[in-house]
Amino acid sequence: MSLRRSEHRIPFWGLVLIAAGIMAVAALIEFKMGRLPICKCGHIRFWVGDVNSSENSQQIADWYSFSHIIHGFALYGIMRLIGRGKWAIGLCLVAAVFVEASWEVLENSSFIINRYRHETMSLDYFGDSILNSMSDILFCVLGFFLAARLPVWVTIALVIVMEVGVGYAIRDNLTLNIIMLIHPSEAIRHWQMGRQP
Repeated sequence: MSLRRSEHRIPFWGLVLIAAGIMAVAALIEFKMGRLPICKCGHIRFWVGDVNSSENSQQIADWYSFSHIIHGFALYGIMRLIGRGKWAIGLCLVAAVFVEASWEVLENSSFIINRYRHETMSLDYFGDSILNSMSDILFCVLGFFLAARLPVWVTIALVIVMEVGVGYAIRDNLTLNIIMLIHPSEAIRHWQMGRQP
């Protein structure tokens, strides 16, 4: 039985429920890891624009939400390539949510938290709230669906605009984050902290 034939047995809404289940499992794992359900400040806000705020990575959206939209762009492209255009969009969505949820759990592990704190500009990072983590997955889903609808050139243009805009606004973005996690640069760190190298 081919993958294409078997996936037609699960309606799109069923795949959405599976994706929601993956998110619920990720939230439970994060809770068991000691992540707080919401910001310890006790209130919920949609946007936090100050990266040095104790509410950054604790509320629904912040500057790093743009990185998760880009994750969605990338995961859409990767899933379509892996599926060679034969996987239905719902199956690709489930796979993308699984990858993003897995990253969110890993990102909130002690190893990655400490790596962020020692190698990036996120000196006061102690992990995401579960609210923020689940919102990050939903921003990824938004990016996934935008990539599915938009021409490739528009998606690439949006990546450039978001990376440049966020980089200008907070001296950090997805590209710099990846560089600093994999191969930290003192020059980048000094620039991010607003100091001369």
